Amino acid sequence: MSAPRGRAASPFRQPKAVWAVAFACVISFMGIGLVDPILPALAESLDATPSQVSLLFSSYLIVTAVAMLFVGWVSSRIGAKRTLVTGLAVIVVFAALAGATGSINGIVGSRAGWGLGNALFIATSLAVIVASASGGFSGAIILYETALGLGIAVGPLLGGELGGISWRGPFFGVAALMAVALIATLALVPDLPRPKRVTSPLAPLKALRHRGLLTMGIMALLYNWGFFTMLGYAPYPMELDAHELGLVFTGWGLLVAAFSVFFAPRLQARYGTVPVLYANLLGLAVVMAVIAAGVTDPTTVIVAVVVSGAFIGVNNTLTTQAVMLVSPVERPVASSAYGFLRFIGGGLAPYVAGKLADATDLSVPFYLGAATFLLAVPVLASGHRLLGRAETDPGEAAPVSPTLTPVGTPAATGASPVVVAVGTHHEAAAVVDAAARLARDTSSPLEVVHVRQTAVVEEQAADTETDAEAAVTAHLDRLGGLGVAATGQILTGVGDHAAAGRALARHAAEAGARTIAVGRSPRGPLTQFADGSFTTALTHAATCTVVLVDPDEEPRPLTVRSLTELRAETR
Repeated sequence: MSAPRGRAASPFRQPKAVWAVAFACVISFMGIGLVDPILPALAESLDATPSQVSLLFSSYLIVTAVAMLFVGWVSSRIGAKRTLVTGLAVIVVFAALAGATGSINGIVGSRAGWGLGNALFIATSLAVIVASASGGFSGAIILYETALGLGIAVGPLLGGELGGISWRGPFFGVAALMAVALIATLALVPDLPRPKRVTSPLAPLKALRHRGLLTMGIMALLYNWGFFTMLGYAPYPMELDAHELGLVFTGWGLLVAAFSVFFAPRLQARYGTVPVLYANLLGLAVVMAVIAAGVTDPTTVIVAVVVSGAFIGVNNTLTTQAVMLVSPVERPVASSAYGFLRFIGGGLAPYVAGKLADATDLSVPFYLGAATFLLAVPVLASGHRLLGRAETDPGEAAPVSPTLTPVGTPAATGASPVVVAVGTHHEAAAVVDAAARLARDTSSPLEVVHVRQTAVVEEQAADTETDAEAAVTAHLDRLGGLGVAATGQILTGVGDHAAAGRALARHAAEAGARTIAVGRSPRGPLTQFADGSFTTALTHAATCTVVLVDPDEEPRPLTVRSLTELRAETR
């Protein structure tokens, strides 16, 4: 029986293993914003210049960038859990060393080790959560995005509160919390199977030979240059103590999280990826120019930094999805290559900004940051056609665009099938059986299309499941036992649910389908019928009838009008 109307399976009803990794994710995502509130205190307590303190970002991010090239190879050799545990252990050790040291050089060195642990952790955390989740991947992704948002928002707050006691507090706090996460991961997360194929350590660098991936990577480098210039230097002209800085950057983090999770997908669905990125980069350039021009006015800097969180949240989400769309290589390899360029930009920016500030004045690094945001626009424009084609015509784009893989005996030609789209959740069999009754009533064959999405969050992309073929085969075997003629397909998509919906509509048209059936999503009606969703895109693009099947009700035709009504029912 499908989920009751208006109700969704809770994404927070997950195994303990998922909660253990999600908790570690929250602490990991605190890592960047955590130190912002204590930057002025570090400079004062350790008799260091702002340019010396900025190396906390540079060492952390540059080591993370280089390590991103190799973590895929490490994970494919020792497995995801061991990679995750190693990353957590490294973070615990170096966070504690950062708090125990008495010099700025010691902290910079410890942050470098912290960056290595961070790379090992973030490269595998999403995959482990997806693999360990129950009831399908959608709830796991919601939980991961929630952890990301909490970490970004809470990191500065924790840094400000602990930093108000001592600049050592945030470092020891992270070490203690990560130690708890490490113990929970060791105890609760099961061993996961290793990939069948070992990833080459050179694969990410070789992937950068592809124009689309290189273009988006350079754009991300320029974007992160401006972003980390602001993050590393904006605390100084604010003239606030650690507690007050923590509150400012918490407001910034809340906007980053909200616009990344809630607003970016809606803007993308309405205006398209490229136009939103153009506007976003221009908006960031204006914000940075305002900070530069008003660097002597703390209020101006504070307001501008908080506002920038909205632009940063949108950019973080859309840039990674764009990388996955244009990249012709495997998703984990594309993630590593993109992460390398992205973090390199973030690592070099604070160092260069420090040298410029020492040689001139504090406004110059911010003007340079504004310039890098502007420069990212023509770089993005050079790949506009590639990205636009990948978005609007996935069939002609790179191999990571939505693809269909047959399962079982090929369908007989000449018959108009009923096509049912279904994912991995506890109501999947009920949805397929309801579609089978519809096919039987119309004397049509049934085609079961299992929709498998690649999760894209921040710089990570992870396959949401490994047993899609087994799921389709189980449906076909069950239907065969009931005397229902059925065939199967696996529809693999990347991040963009609307693209997968359009791909299924094209396939149904080519197959001469009589009807396309979908069930209710475990993510709930608000998500399922929103603009840019799989169901909405499918309904708009399909040339045949699309129906919502429910074991307890008659099939409901989906149209533009009925989608509007279904959205209204959720309010």
